[in-house]
Amino acid sequence: MAKEDKKEMIIENAVKIFAEMGYYKTTTGMVAKATGVTQPYVFHFFKNKEELFKTVIDRAFSRLYHTFSKVDAPADQLIETMGRAFSEIIKTHREEILLVMQAHSIAEEGIREYVRHLHKTMFETLTQKFEKAGIPKAKKTAAHFIGTGLLITVAEVLDLPEMIKGDS
Repeated sequence: MAKEDKKEMIIENAVKIFAEMGYYKTTTGMVAKATGVTQPYVFHFFKNKEELFKTVIDRAFSRLYHTFSKVDAPADQLIETMGRAFSEIIKTHREEILLVMQAHSIAEEGIREYVRHLHKTMFETLTQKFEKAGIPKAKKTAAHFIGTGLLITVAEVLDLPEMIKGDS
């Protein structure tokens, strides 16, 4: 198997284990075992657990950025269309979305700053998309959209669909 394929397998297994166990309980040894490689082989690609986590969280945010940037809809349908795209990501890449949800709670300053930057970039990207579409109060709308996404993720993790269905 090619080196890049092994690296991809390490990342995919890391996504699953970080999502299930959280940052603190996950070890590079667990990731190595799940991938069928040695721990030193994981360190061949990633200098430490923090770098591996950053790679994994980058993938999750990149998927969100890419998905939202592809959404093309009239202003009056844009937010709803983006919401459906987000729901699809939850179905197809649930572990990545769980990582996005957990990432802000990691206390290590390097990760905290990294995740802060990713969230800020997401906010700015959504604000620009909404401004370009002519949606009024684009910053407030972007903040609300992100907040709703976080609430949807919490409802998904806790299996509380009533949190998002409301009185419908």
